[in-house]
Amino acid sequence: MPCLSQGSVTRVKDVRRKVRRAQTIAPFGVGGILDLQGESFVAADTRSWGRHGDVVDSPRLARKLKVNGFRSAAVIPSGKAQYVARRGPVYVRFPRWLFCPKCRLMTYWSADSEQKDKPPRCGRCSGTPQLAPMRFIQVCRNGHMSDVDWRRWAHSRPENHEQRQCQIRTLKFIATPDSSGLDALKVSCITCEAQRTLEGIGHKNGLKQTGARCSGNQPWQTSEDEHDDCEESPRALQRGASNVYFPIVHSAIEIPAPVSVDEDARKVMEHSLWPGLIEAGESPVTEPIVKHLAENCDVSVEFVEALRQRNSRPDDSATSPMEHADEDLSIAEWSAFTSPESEKNSTSEFRVRQIGLGELKDDPNSLKLLRQSVDRVVVADRIREVRTLEGFSRYESEGRERLISVNPVSRAQWLPAVESYGEGIFVSFDENSIRKWESSPKILQWVSGIEENLEASFQVDRLREKTGPRLLPRFVMLHTLAHQFIRQLSFDSGYNAASLRERIYARSHPEAGDYAQQAGIFIYTAAGDSEGTLGGLVRQGTPPYLMETMVRLLESAQWCSQDPLCADSTGRSLANLNRAACHACALLPETCCEIGNTLLDRTLLIGDGNVEGFFRAVVQAAFEESADAVDAP
Repeated sequence: MPCLSQGSVTRVKDVRRKVRRAQTIAPFGVGGILDLQGESFVAADTRSWGRHGDVVDSPRLARKLKVNGFRSAAVIPSGKAQYVARRGPVYVRFPRWLFCPKCRLMTYWSADSEQKDKPPRCGRCSGTPQLAPMRFIQVCRNGHMSDVDWRRWAHSRPENHEQRQCQIRTLKFIATPDSSGLDALKVSCITCEAQRTLEGIGHKNGLKQTGARCSGNQPWQTSEDEHDDCEESPRALQRGASNVYFPIVHSAIEIPAPVSVDEDARKVMEHSLWPGLIEAGESPVTEPIVKHLAENCDVSVEFVEALRQRNSRPDDSATSPMEHADEDLSIAEWSAFTSPESEKNSTSEFRVRQIGLGELKDDPNSLKLLRQSVDRVVVADRIREVRTLEGFSRYESEGRERLISVNPVSRAQWLPAVESYGEGIFVSFDENSIRKWESSPKILQWVSGIEENLEASFQVDRLREKTGPRLLPRFVMLHTLAHQFIRQLSFDSGYNAASLRERIYARSHPEAGDYAQQAGIFIYTAAGDSEGTLGGLVRQGTPPYLMETMVRLLESAQWCSQDPLCADSTGRSLANLNRAACHACALLPETCCEIGNTLLDRTLLIGDGNVEGFFRAVVQAAFEESADAVDAP
């Protein structure tokens, strides 16, 4: 488990807590708030890591994000923290305004007051109760975060001249039994008796009306850092609110290099300077980098230059780099799963087997219909996934223009990451069947409503990176199928649902491109060590278990305890991005879904009176077979 030190970036008290390595990426990565046994911390940027951390290798992901590499938080064995010199990521106590739950006095805590392995405590009360962090914090749309100026808030409605001039920060946080709302909580000045309840603090202009301004910094930044002159109006949010932190996490399945890439080209493209060469374009630094790569990789300058020209993108202005990068990853992974050569080129990090569907003559009609729609099944006995944190945003997830880097001071040369090993099941579906189904006017009209909600959503930029420039019916259908698959596998494979993840291969591509159409899902599990393959998931991908599992999940998708409210829904979740999907039937733990439990609709799986579900015939045949079995003597 990584060990965290609490304090400022430049001056760190050796106060240690523990957090799992995977949590340093999400949800407690750089900028994320960690609640730990009544204490509240925020993760500092990667400058606090220093030279610490274990190197994580992922050339494809590094090229995508244009960095030199990745590091994972150093792991300190349990019980050995005090004997180990290495330290983990720095987490700064935040908010710094604390209050005593007994005497209600508020304290502005400083790093100098920290004591090793002890939480902040009130020295005035008997029993020295632990101080609690204030519930509200201040954020802005540019991603800055700081404490609410509680002195200003308490004195924002003065009744006399003394209260107007009071600059004392001796405050009290009072809770009254008058009501259960925010009007029962108030901040009071002990000196001049000015006070104000918390009613209205969360309104859009609640802090602006008091004259509060954005601090232009993050809680871990010191006076030595250059602060932004932010003109955005700050807003008060609760520490645990979902819009306080939007981490931008990327992941990649490590696959063997394409056979078409020779050894010399692979050596050059996996060099740490290669991303910088592609980014440099035709700048003056290009020639020195080309020469350096040629010398280090023992190839000719002409070879490196030709490789650079082949991989350069002269029309980058028309299409964003992120769009190219995402397509590169999805296309390579799709090719690795669908190519027959992958089984021969298996490595210690990627071992796959193509499995037959196990068709028998006496199979029921439902299984026969299901096999007609399935193209291939591949079981992955061994995979390695790398997940990395590029940055985060706050208040609203508005895309890359408001992205806060993990190193906001200078360009990040490396990113925090975590690698994990596991197993999985890949299922692709017949392209002709998919294309015929999604070309139906009723299907297109149905999905166009979801497309309109997506375009109006504050999550549109983040979701477009997964769906592509246009939301295809196959994406919503396959995404819903993946959720139902995970729910069913949690019963059949021995893994709990939270330990399974999905990857959807169904995004649309620009019409001018020459990318192949994809229609498949990959359900996999990844553990934090090298023993993440228990075999239960692979077993469910072999005949006859897979087809039986898929029939059962389709039958369960037919019913929801929230029906008819769920089935007849015209919009659920944030921004109405879901249709017939709720916690009782389709939603999963956040660790499972790559797009935050959005763009789900059981109707596209099983159909209703107006919309033909892709698997409608399979479900109908299964019900008829069940009825015949009941009626049989």
